[in-house]
Amino acid sequence: MSEMILTCLLILLMTGGGTALTYLYEKEDSLLVRLAAGNVVGSAIFATAGFLLACFFGFLIATVFGALVITLLPVALLTRKDFTRRLKANLNKARGKLDGANVTKILRFAYYLGVFLVLWFFFERAMIETENGILTGGSQNLGDLPFHLGAIFSFAEGNNFPPENPSFAFAKFTYPFLADFVTACFVKFGASVREAMLVQNVFLGFSLVVLLEKFTVKLTGNKAAGKIAPILLLFSGGLGFIWFLKDFWQSTSGFTAFLWKLPQDYTIGEKFRWGNSLVVLFLTQRSLLFGMPLTLIALTKIWEIFSAEKDEEKVTGETPEQKTFSIFHFPFSAFLVGLLAGTLALIHVHSLAALFVVCAFLFFFRLDKWRAWLAFGGGVAVIAVPELAWSLTGSATELSKFIEWHFGWDSGKQNFFVFWAKNIGLFAPLLVAGLFLIYFSQKSEPSAHDLTSKTKNQKPNVEDLLLFYLPFAFLFLISNTVKLAPWEWDNIKVLIYWFVGSLPFVAYVLASAWEKKAVLKILAAVCLIVLTFSGALDIWRTISGQINYKIFDKDAVKIAEIIKQKTDRRALFLNAPTYNSAVVLTGRRSLMRYSGHLSSYGIDYEPRESEVKRIYEGTALADRFLQKNNIEYVIISPEETGNVAVREEFFYKFPIIAEVGAYKVFKVK
Repeated sequence: MSEMILTCLLILLMTGGGTALTYLYEKEDSLLVRLAAGNVVGSAIFATAGFLLACFFGFLIATVFGALVITLLPVALLTRKDFTRRLKANLNKARGKLDGANVTKILRFAYYLGVFLVLWFFFERAMIETENGILTGGSQNLGDLPFHLGAIFSFAEGNNFPPENPSFAFAKFTYPFLADFVTACFVKFGASVREAMLVQNVFLGFSLVVLLEKFTVKLTGNKAAGKIAPILLLFSGGLGFIWFLKDFWQSTSGFTAFLWKLPQDYTIGEKFRWGNSLVVLFLTQRSLLFGMPLTLIALTKIWEIFSAEKDEEKVTGETPEQKTFSIFHFPFSAFLVGLLAGTLALIHVHSLAALFVVCAFLFFFRLDKWRAWLAFGGGVAVIAVPELAWSLTGSATELSKFIEWHFGWDSGKQNFFVFWAKNIGLFAPLLVAGLFLIYFSQKSEPSAHDLTSKTKNQKPNVEDLLLFYLPFAFLFLISNTVKLAPWEWDNIKVLIYWFVGSLPFVAYVLASAWEKKAVLKILAAVCLIVLTFSGALDIWRTISGQINYKIFDKDAVKIAEIIKQKTDRRALFLNAPTYNSAVVLTGRRSLMRYSGHLSSYGIDYEPRESEVKRIYEGTALADRFLQKNNIEYVIISPEETGNVAVREEFFYKFPIIAEVGAYKVFKVK
């Protein structure tokens, strides 16, 4: 419990710095939105500053503390009268929302509490520590959890700075690693890795929900749509519930008993490839969980630039007080958000790529906003260009493996339209309906009833909305015609932004129907259930503990502790090319780990894999390959004997420095 409190405290401190910074780029926001943005902004600043300090001075407590101090610097802004006044206004407004309970306030509180609990119980299953070892409760997390643990421990235990790929020694670590670096910082302060990951994931997930709600309301002007959009994202799924009903019909169990023993996932598998966002993305790809809320902050600012009138204050998004930070009406708020978006280069590069596509499209439709566009783009470039230059220089990744013509994403031999109909169900027709509804409804004057459900913002211009959606539609098109990664399924990292850009329009249809007659209310409710039923099944399967995949057994955990005690933190190990070697838990480097991860990053691993196998086979070339690769330790365990041919007697000429059960570590240098 103390470790969890420590992690929460560190996150709250980062959130404080980030929240103070929001007063520089956002005129009006609720305290909740500012805190959500502050969590993400503070984490981005902390991660970037901490990474730079660690590269220069090593990964020390003082380094992490220095990054925290830098993150807290914006708090000094709150000493200014204008910022203090706006903070007090936020606090008073938030206090007013808590006073005088009524149905609306209770439902609003229940909504956020429900979302928080779902996120907590879901992410709690990401990593499970028992006396029998380390497990995961995520059906798609079997390989991803050890990958992230390998990164976290390489920072926290191995002082891996500048970062070297812990899964492929001697190569630069180019995977967007800042989410794992932040976790490592919490571990450095004394938190356990499980508690640090859990709290960080939940806070980022909740921030994502709040920021997606704001983005949706900004686009549609409809508060109900803002509440619906995050539900559609978290519980996303297609028509898998039909197969669920079929499985239930063929079973002999009662409905309740069947729910507690679901035989499979219903959004991902052989029949479905889209996957529920929590199950296949936010649990497994922690970088996206960090990157998406930051991208939503940038997209919201881009929408403000794109849809603003020519009035300078609306174009720049600045109040008279904020202009004290500007020179010649320089769009400071756009520049600042651009700086924050630039950190995506090491947080989640696919998010940065999606953001680039959106800006490239919209720039040519609003050339009159050139000052704001250049300010935003310049801010991005200041941070992103050096980070990208650093990550691409000397990388083992072959970029030529990332671009290739490939139609239909991961549809295989299925009919393209049938494939997408199965995977997203009603989402596509409701998206089309939403675009048409916005086109026709926003051409007419709003009724008094409509005005009660709108924000204080003016109704968005229909032409602006439809043009704003074009780049998101392009993301869908390009992801279905070009393979953007060595593994075609990884196109989902771009496709998810088509989905996010489409959510406001689908949510608007459902909200509009709910505000009408009883028949349409029922139809809206049915559509919402159909859209979320399959995803809810997969989330329930995770939360209810039906999945318990063992990744590391108890002997692997024990020998990892011995290795940390008896070897140098920069030691180089030879282990089988698998995802769950005990070396992962030590923070030590591996000559090579899981080939599936390496191939997905465009790394040519086959020559090295061949040498690994020759060494374990104890061939005449084994000693030569050990010397060539500067191997210091060799581990032999069930993972090695189960994945490669091992001639164990070859290694008995070397001293054994650690042995637990079937696990042995030989010192070969």
